[in-house]
Amino acid sequence: MEVLDDVEFLHGSGSPAELLQSKHRAEAGQLSESGKDFWRSLASWIDALKVLSGPKLMPESMPLLRLVTTQVAAPGTFPLLLRRGPHRNVKQALDRMEEIAKDVDGPDGTAADRAKFMKLSQPQRYQLVDAIEICDGSPVMSDLDSSLVKELAIRASPHRDAILDEIKGWWYRMGVELLERKNPKRQRASVSAQELLCRLEEVTDRFAGANLPITETLRRLTATEIAAYEDQLVVAQMNWIGLTDREVATHLRDYHYAWAQRSEWLRTFKITEKGLEDYERELWDEWDHAFGRRTRRVTSSTSDKERQEIGQSVLDDTMEAAADKPARPGSTTAGWIGRGTMHSLADRADTAEEPVGWHPDYSSLCRQNDDEQEL
Repeated sequence: MEVLDDVEFLHGSGSPAELLQSKHRAEAGQLSESGKDFWRSLASWIDALKVLSGPKLMPESMPLLRLVTTQVAAPGTFPLLLRRGPHRNVKQALDRMEEIAKDVDGPDGTAADRAKFMKLSQPQRYQLVDAIEICDGSPVMSDLDSSLVKELAIRASPHRDAILDEIKGWWYRMGVELLERKNPKRQRASVSAQELLCRLEEVTDRFAGANLPITETLRRLTATEIAAYEDQLVVAQMNWIGLTDREVATHLRDYHYAWAQRSEWLRTFKITEKGLEDYERELWDEWDHAFGRRTRRVTSSTSDKERQEIGQSVLDDTMEAAADKPARPGSTTAGWIGRGTMHSLADRADTAEEPVGWHPDYSSLCRQNDDEQEL
């Protein structure tokens, strides 16, 4: 994250609770009072706070300004006075910072940053320094894995390194999405601690073969519940291939309870949205094989009845494959979850980039259905 820099930790309201600067050096050493690591971080904080507070220059609710560095604050320096703990002394640190900032013989590389600090009023400088917390002596990259294993409480096992690698890869992807600006679909405002813990549990359980909990109990849907789905695409897809009312009701039961179970997993952080997307992608692949195999001999002379029968075969093959597909690799998942999730993909066929359908002509039928819905 050193390359990405400028990390924000947000309140629920979206206002920053913390602005973090990270400074990594391959070899441990002392954190210089006049060096670039501190003063450029300070200038970045001042710029960020001006954006947050507008004309006031300093916000009323000051976020924590944390500097995480592999360097160590030496005795008698102001960074040491800005550590958390009983020896923290903001007044003494401010006096020393002002002394260094005014030094005309100081390094040219930080002259502009030091001048920016001195342009603030005395109360503003105190408010700024009071919000700073120095976290020195952080592990260098070569020590990071062992620190992460300990912090994340990853148990010793033959899979420990593989689990850690997956978490690090996921965190990197989160960092990319946090910084993404060109593609609105990939923009992400924040990453929650709960999301990290959920992802860790997902990965750990996959290597352990742990199953996702089943909290839904299947029962036949009432006539009222079935009627509520009457105008949805999932039902139209089944009608196009000539399923009986009883067959439609059975498939809707899977669809109904699979949706409820997936929602419960997301709500209770048993799985992430990315985990469900991976699961849906695997189900889509099973459908793609079944659809291609069953429709390869469809021609313009294929009758409507034959097309319906082919669609029923596509549905049957897909449902059979989906029932055996676990929602988490290495685990066991009730068959109705895979079948119901497959129907949820069919229900989104009119908006999905990679749609799912049973009838050989489902694409054109979906367009026709959209046109009829708009009338």
